Amino acid sequence: MEGANKAASNEVNKNSGCCACSGGSCSDAKFLNPTPMLDELEHGPWPSFIAGFKGLAERTKKPMLRGVMDQLEYSYNTKMGYWKGGLVTVDGYGAGIITRYSMIKDKFPEAEQFHTMRIQPAPGLHYNTEMLRNLCDIWEKHGSGIITLHGQTGDIMLQGIEQDKVQECFDELNQQGWDLGGAGAGMRTAVSCIGPGRCENACYDNLKLHLKALKHFVGVLHRPEWNYKLKFKFSGCPNDCTNAIMRSDMAVIGTWKDAIQVDTDEVKAWVAERGLDALVNEVINLCPTKAITMKDGEMHIETRDCVRCMHCLNAMPKALSPGKERGISLLMGGKNTLKVGVNMGSLIVPFMKMESDEDIEAFTELIEEIIDWWDDNGLDHERIGETIERVGLKDFLEGIGQEIDINHVTRPRDNPYFKAKY
Repeated sequence: MEGANKAASNEVNKNSGCCACSGGSCSDAKFLNPTPMLDELEHGPWPSFIAGFKGLAERTKKPMLRGVMDQLEYSYNTKMGYWKGGLVTVDGYGAGIITRYSMIKDKFPEAEQFHTMRIQPAPGLHYNTEMLRNLCDIWEKHGSGIITLHGQTGDIMLQGIEQDKVQECFDELNQQGWDLGGAGAGMRTAVSCIGPGRCENACYDNLKLHLKALKHFVGVLHRPEWNYKLKFKFSGCPNDCTNAIMRSDMAVIGTWKDAIQVDTDEVKAWVAERGLDALVNEVINLCPTKAITMKDGEMHIETRDCVRCMHCLNAMPKALSPGKERGISLLMGGKNTLKVGVNMGSLIVPFMKMESDEDIEAFTELIEEIIDWWDDNGLDHERIGETIERVGLKDFLEGIGQEIDINHVTRPRDNPYFKAKY
């Protein structure tokens, strides 16, 4: 009988987070329960999210964090996930909160709810310290304190809050100028690189275009109404620092139409410092289309062969810069695996000026035309790139009234036979 009571006491102590006392009131009590499987993730050369979890939990003493750790440890042992979705919103919104309800709340009641609030960042991720301090204070007051900067969609991810605290937390965030991001079958939060704010290669004001697009589509961002999600990413140049071509339905990439600008004096200075062999081996020979040659001791770039890979501009930033006739290219269909496999964006608009408000308006009208076509032709839970894949690029371009261009062809035909369409 004494042994049974001792075992029961140990179980109570385990659940209260202390092995040495009942109720965890002593100064040496540990807040977290043992998690040997998760502890293994702290080993190795890279920072561990488990170490961050533990540190935050021990500092804030939030039971939710302990419950999530316990459930995650259980998941690692059983090799199953135990989160399910649902619907949680704030007044006037239909998106922006990712729900996480525990399917084993009886086993881990402290982890019953662990919802995530998506918060929109400013274009180019421009913050000041006051904004971030206020954000952290409000989140620690209402939620777990866990923040991801930034999620794959681009949002600030505030991870871990209970349903009855969501509205009050949002109201305080909103009063500080923050807004919920996208979720569900609608426009998602757009992402832009820092662009002309700090980068000399920016070929258009991607921060301005991002903001204009956000304001125009904010209704469908907050209240989803499409077949599925749609993501914008705005990169100022072909370096594509937002990874738009791989990770967005609509990749807006800065580009130029004329020749790369060459500063001959800076080329000579680069060669004087690095040597002619470095120019040949590190720049000329690495051009993927062999567009760069040496003529009469000077570097020459054949514009018609240049594919804007950015290698030479990155290698010689003082000597080379984008051309003067600048604008954007629009690529569509980038995404990860869903109905069909991983896709990179397909070129839809080879070049479009983006200098004036009229250019931005023309861009917005084109996007609306594209979305209307997708709304009519897409299937439920089908990304726009998958719709284009299913119906064919030709029918898509005709459907949006876009003139077919040779640049839309991936490669020349290698089959002499064709099927005529009547």
